[in-house]
Amino acid sequence: MNLREEVALPNGLVAEIWDGSRMIADDTASVVLVVKVPVAVKRDYFEEAADCEKTKRVFGPEIVFEYRNERTFVPAGEREALFGEFLAGFRKDVLPYLSKEHFPGRFILSKHREIVKDPWKYPAAD
Repeated sequence: MNLREEVALPNGLVAEIWDGSRMIADDTASVVLVVKVPVAVKRDYFEEAADCEKTKRVFGPEIVFEYRNERTFVPAGEREALFGEFLAGFRKDVLPYLSKEHFPGRFILSKHREIVKDPWKYPAAD
């Protein structure tokens, strides 16, 4: 994957835009847009310190939000144009949400809820 650009968001996060596209055959490609946004696990997001520590134990000090859009069997000549469409759609539809002030806290709390809901998936939580 190639890092295309980094976008600084108003809430202090940075969105990394990656191109994971590849050629399938001489005239056919797989077009893949991957956006990664690392979010630090902060005590401020939790009511209880123990919940913060449990989340860090399971996921580490940082959790990466990932957005992905992909299409296979694209004519090779249309590869860049389709990647541009994927990127434009991301900027229009997803980037405004990721930029909101409340996004980091809500994302981290959603990961904590996953631990609570399905503890058997996360043995490190004990």
